[in-house]
Amino acid sequence: MNAAFAYLDAAQAILERIRTTQMEAIARAADLCTNTIANEGLVHLFGTGHSRMFLEEMFPRHGSFPGFHPIVELSLTYHNQIVGANGQRQAMFLEHVEGLGRTILRNFVLGAPDCFIIYSNSGVNEVVVEVALEAKARNLPVVAVVSLDHCLAAKPYHSSGQRLPDVADITIDNCTPAGDALVRVSGLDDPVGPGSTIGAAAVTNALKCLIAEKLAALGKPPIVLTSSYFIGSEASKAQFDRCYDDYRRRVKRVYG
Repeated sequence: MNAAFAYLDAAQAILERIRTTQMEAIARAADLCTNTIANEGLVHLFGTGHSRMFLEEMFPRHGSFPGFHPIVELSLTYHNQIVGANGQRQAMFLEHVEGLGRTILRNFVLGAPDCFIIYSNSGVNEVVVEVALEAKARNLPVVAVVSLDHCLAAKPYHSSGQRLPDVADITIDNCTPAGDALVRVSGLDDPVGPGSTIGAAAVTNALKCLIAEKLAALGKPPIVLTSSYFIGSEASKAQFDRCYDDYRRRVKRVYG
C-alpha cells in the first residue's frame, strides 16, 4: 500500500470514529446552537492557527446559513506569509500570550442567547482557553472541538491549569490521533498528512446539517447560501444577498 492509500484509510477511520462515538455530543451541540439561532442569538466561532478553516467552513460556505459569527483574528491565523512580517513565528508566539483572548472579546457585545464553538486540535494553548473562560464569565455556553487523544496527553499552558474541555459545556472529539500526522513513510523520520482537517471539517458539517434540520422542524428554516447549480444564477445571486442581509441584521448587535 502506498502512502496516499494509507492516508485515505486513516482518514476513513477518523470519520468512522466520529460516526460511532460523537453523535450524542454533536446532537447536544446542535440543540444548543438551534436554540441560539432560533431566538435571534449568535453562535460565535473562534479558533487560532489552522483552526480558522473550520470557522469559514461553518459560514459563509455554500450550503451554510446565518446565525454563526466567525471571529477570525488575523494575527493568529494569517499563515500564508510564513516568514517575514505577519509570519508564522509571530502567530505561534501570540497564541501563548495570556490577556489576548480577553482583549479580543472586549470588541464585541456578547449576551444570551449566544453561545460559542471553539476549535483547537490541542485544546491547551492560552488564547483558546482564555476565550472559553471569558465566554463562560459572560454566562455563555461553550462547545469545544478538539482531538481528545492529543489534548489529554498535552500539558495545559494556561495559568489556570485548565484545558479547553475543562471549561467547555460540551466537547466534541474530532477523533484525530495525538500528533495529528497520520502516515509513516519509509526513509522519513517524521509522519506526514494531518488528520484534524478531516475530523474537524466532518464535525462542522454534520453539526451544521443537524442544526438546519432542527431549525426547519421549528418552522424557522434558515436562508442558505445556495449554488446556482441548484436554483440558477439569478436566484442564487438573490439568495446570497438575502443571506448576507440577514447575517448583517443578526451581527450588528455585537458591534454596538
